[in-house]
Amino acid sequence: MLARGTTRTRRGTHPAYAADARFRPDLRIGPGGVERTGNPPAPGRGDRVIVRHAVHTSAADYLLMLIAPEPMSRRGLGEAIADAVAELRAIDVTYSPLRRTSLVALLRRGEVAPEAYPPLADIVARCDAMRAATDGWFDAWAVPGGFDPSGLLKGWAVERAAARLRAAGISDYAVVSGGDLTVRGHAPHGGPWRVAVHDPRGRDARPTVLALTEGAIGTSGMAGRRGHVVDPHTRTTVDQQRAAIVTGPDLAIADGYATALCAAGPAGLPWFPTRDGYRALFAPPR
Repeated sequence: MLARGTTRTRRGTHPAYAADARFRPDLRIGPGGVERTGNPPAPGRGDRVIVRHAVHTSAADYLLMLIAPEPMSRRGLGEAIADAVAELRAIDVTYSPLRRTSLVALLRRGEVAPEAYPPLADIVARCDAMRAATDGWFDAWAVPGGFDPSGLLKGWAVERAAARLRAAGISDYAVVSGGDLTVRGHAPHGGPWRVAVHDPRGRDARPTVLALTEGAIGTSGMAGRRGHVVDPHTRTTVDQQRAAIVTGPDLAIADGYATALCAAGPAGLPWFPTRDGYRALFAPPR
């Protein structure tokens, strides 16, 4: 769906964390993934266009929420959105393990080497680095069927689409997929993006509210998918009731950490906080 409205925003700087849930959040992370709550624009901020655009691919669904900068024409805005959408679709066609002709599928069958394609080599290197950072609990090579980078691929795709928006001059946006998101700048109401994160163990508990002007939240086990997290040590799927939430600067890394933490449980807590700013917001019991 595409909805339009107007508002003015301010350029953001750094993440701020808040536990005050008195204000209605812009996005909500719960057992079903991420939901937007539809905050109204701030009073007196009536000269910018708000766009919400959904994208469907073979491996994931995405939602772009953005506020156009004042000088940008509607044509320029449409071109910026089309560029971000094209990036998401190209990543799906090129790297989705679900597509038989994708580079990842060819790599799994031993038909290509990652060195022949620099972006594929980058994904493989990211998986290697995440395996080292999580003591082997993130292991793209331990998935049934062979190499599968899905634990961080969606976050990588979101970050690539967000980079396209920034290259077009858009600095206020949220890009959401399943239970994961990255945000920058300010929300339509003019303040930081407010994200309510619910403890998956207790729906009646008061949520933690994060006020972000830049950052990512990666989750595992929160978007309704079951049986997608594998314990790399036993090669079996983890408990369906497990969930993990990690915050940090880059969604691909936060997503990878969340996948590993969902598999490791409390054994993964010593990884956090990391020197580069990743924190565990919730870890499942073992």
